[in-house]
Amino acid sequence: YIALELGQVYAALGSKVSMAVRSKFLRGVDSELVAPLARKMSELCKDVYLQTVVDSVKENEDGVDVVLKREDGKTVHKTFDRLLVAVGRVPVTQELGLEKTEVEIDEKGFIAVNDKQQTADPHILAVGDVVKGPMLAHRAMRQGKVAAEVLAGMASAYDVRAIPAVVYTDPQIAWCGLTEDEAKKDNIACEITRFPWGASGRAATMGVSEGLTKLFLEPETGRILGAGIVGRDAESIIAECVLAVEMGALAEDLALAVHPHPTLTETEGEAAEIFLGTSTHFIGNKK
Repeated sequence: YIALELGQVYAALGSKVSMAVRSKFLRGVDSELVAPLARKMSELCKDVYLQTVVDSVKENEDGVDVVLKREDGKTVHKTFDRLLVAVGRVPVTQELGLEKTEVEIDEKGFIAVNDKQQTADPHILAVGDVVKGPMLAHRAMRQGKVAAEVLAGMASAYDVRAIPAVVYTDPQIAWCGLTEDEAKKDNIACEITRFPWGASGRAATMGVSEGLTKLFLEPETGRILGAGIVGRDAESIIAECVLAVEMGALAEDLALAVHPHPTLTETEGEAAEIFLGTSTHFIGNKK
């Protein structure tokens, strides 16, 4: 996410930004949520190269010479003032002496833990980026709290249903719980409701009508399994959906909660109402 976030910052400050992406923007993230951001990046950037890798980099007096290799085998030669490389993170678990313990480490360097954050040696606990899963600060903090409570003798466990993720771009993208790709991959029965922000009065007054709020629900019960949002303040709006997934709330619960008007949070209630067939501002009701 960092390349997109900083790329937007530099572009907004007046730099001419070119972006090379190994596959597509935010691979693995809901493509419907990514679409508005992809359009924005195409407008902001001087050049966008998808399905492209950096073949070579060489510094010289004029800057940085970069050779980009595209999926079709063709190469692009460019010279830039600065080069930002953002290729993800890996766990740093080498040279810690863990090989002298019973701690188990997989082929990618992640430490295996149970729901109490204990390793194969129960006296050694691990949290955060060295444990397999989303490399996010709020996940690490929750795991750290669990670990501290376990060490203090409390009956604590890490059993979180929904870890929210946010891409801090303009527009922002946020999601939690089940995603559309996961539902397809694992053959999970899931009904999707979509509330376009074009039907939101608040979004219209803010000039952010391209936004979208999606809910993923259990067809028979209406239990909220996941959510995805693209648009202004998605980082904050997603919190209500995180609570809904965590507590096993139903579409009816979210719909009956009175949301302040006019706000973007109303889009969550409206998305739930679409499932129930009671949406006031969108005609694509289920029932």
